[in-house]
Amino acid sequence: MSRAKQSMDGNTAAAHVAYAYTDVAAIYPITPSSPMADSVDQWSAAGQENIFGNQVKVVEMESEAGAAGAVHGSLAAGALTTTFTASQGLLLMIPNMYKIAGEQLPCVFDVSARTVATQSLNIFGDHSDVYACRQTGFAMLCETNPQEVMDLSPVAHLATIEGKVPFINFFDGFRTSHEIQRFEALDEDELRGLLPQTQIRQFRARAMNPEHPHQQGTSQNPDVYFQGREAANPYYFALPEIVQDTMNRVAALTGRPMRLFSYTGVPDAKKVLVLMGSGAETAEETARALMRTGEKVGVVRVRLFRPFSAEALLTAIPESAERIAVLDRTKESGALGEPLYLDVSAALFAAGRTAKVCGGRYGLGSKEFTPAMVKAVFDALDTMEAGQHFTVGIDDDVTHLSLPIDAHFALPDEDIISCKFFGLGADGTVGANKSAIKMMSAQTNRQVQAYFAYDSKKSGGYTVSHLRIGAAPIRAPYLIGQADFLACHQPTLMNLDVVAQSVKPGGTVLLNLPDGMEIPAKLRRSIAKCHALLYTINADAIAAQCGLGGRINTVMQTAFFQLNAFLPEEQRQQLLNESVQAAYAKKGEQVVAANLNAIAKTADALRRVDVPPEWVELPDTPDDAPQSA
Repeated sequence: MSRAKQSMDGNTAAAHVAYAYTDVAAIYPITPSSPMADSVDQWSAAGQENIFGNQVKVVEMESEAGAAGAVHGSLAAGALTTTFTASQGLLLMIPNMYKIAGEQLPCVFDVSARTVATQSLNIFGDHSDVYACRQTGFAMLCETNPQEVMDLSPVAHLATIEGKVPFINFFDGFRTSHEIQRFEALDEDELRGLLPQTQIRQFRARAMNPEHPHQQGTSQNPDVYFQGREAANPYYFALPEIVQDTMNRVAALTGRPMRLFSYTGVPDAKKVLVLMGSGAETAEETARALMRTGEKVGVVRVRLFRPFSAEALLTAIPESAERIAVLDRTKESGALGEPLYLDVSAALFAAGRTAKVCGGRYGLGSKEFTPAMVKAVFDALDTMEAGQHFTVGIDDDVTHLSLPIDAHFALPDEDIISCKFFGLGADGTVGANKSAIKMMSAQTNRQVQAYFAYDSKKSGGYTVSHLRIGAAPIRAPYLIGQADFLACHQPTLMNLDVVAQSVKPGGTVLLNLPDGMEIPAKLRRSIAKCHALLYTINADAIAAQCGLGGRINTVMQTAFFQLNAFLPEEQRQQLLNESVQAAYAKKGEQVVAANLNAIAKTADALRRVDVPPEWVELPDTPDDAPQSA
């Protein structure tokens, strides 16, 4: 079936499915999962109905521990219940998670996986929070990109009802949770058609009810407790098959097959990587590039982490594999290896496979994981011994476990237009780029990807918007280095080395440049060396003239569309005007008129700058550095 494509991020995709299948949502928002709870709350307040014909009852508690307690109570009363969380918030739920799993109460915790604070707080993504829950008895399902969040979230909601095992449904915080892509969304009728009606009736019939009382949550002594724990085994043994069957049912609708462990690579691969989350997509794309050069490599993507199906894993890994690297996005201090490494090693050992297995750590705290790093792992496998451990993506000058990386290695991107925007938190840059990417998605057949990198200061810290536009689906869950189109929205940021390093040979550069201000020498030199086209605009002056204060986003967005032929001029003007109406109508006609005026003024204010050849020879010292005698 053909369905319209929409632009949304991973959080919205998870919330879309959760709202459909949920009676009650018990929430206590925490970054980066907050948008899921916020979306469900807004939809409920607006009167939106779920597939049962009801508004979701949203209950905001005073802590994550309270939210987990509310989930437990709601499930015991027979309501399909969901919560959304991450990091320390998820850890506060662990005591209740043991009870929910032990009482075989089906539910889904949607988790945008985030670092657990250790030597310092880090609000960004890795798998340390979900790994901390692997003993609770929850099943754990992992997604790689926003489309997969849309496709696999129903699997979690359906399999938990049929299998009577609760689920953590997780994806990488920020990298997947906040990444906007254009993809197919399952509609309400499709989600309703997947419901296991018999199992739902059985679940509701088991609810606490004074009309038919029953005993649960008792205290057990040594004579029976052990037996009770083992009595749950059949449910966990059966769950992988239930999950795979549910994946097949969803795939019948979408046309996108899914496996518990999927393999990408040549059939007779000698070197194989095993990992899960967004990093798996980077690894797969890199493996495809290496395969084209004749290398015998492959990648196994893990989707169902708990219960861990050794049989499904062994089916995915080619018998020809001689060396295997298992990559974990966490660090478990003092262990023989990280969790996924230990599971894979145990499965291979039990099956008598003789491949040498080593373990690596990557991407902690949202550290970048790029194709060059994937290639470094494949290269290192040639000489690694079984049980050897390493890190990739950092320079470990303490324990010297890091792999060398070829900084010049990159995947070809001829069919993708990459755009990079530097702004300040709260200056409107991110909002304008979200609007731009959704506009292109809705009005063209192009595939889009948008990711927004913030520092933890948020408002006031600088932001970098990474936009990719292409004809084919974009599988690049990592930041843009050099960009075809580079825009610096704040003059104070032009001194940053990363801005100068982002100029791509033959690219286009747009600067918000106040009258009389000079472009820093290192940026001028980079523009000249790359033979880039340079445009400037005094966006602050236009915003001030139009009564917009420091909000330059409308000016810079208009300039972006004017310099890129994504839309015909007449259509572009109409869509920009419509986007202003949609964004600012609630703020009054005066604000709308001011933004429309800014659009009109931008065309005449944009200036093409001829780049003098002598810029190539500009010295490295800053313009304002004191001169030596």
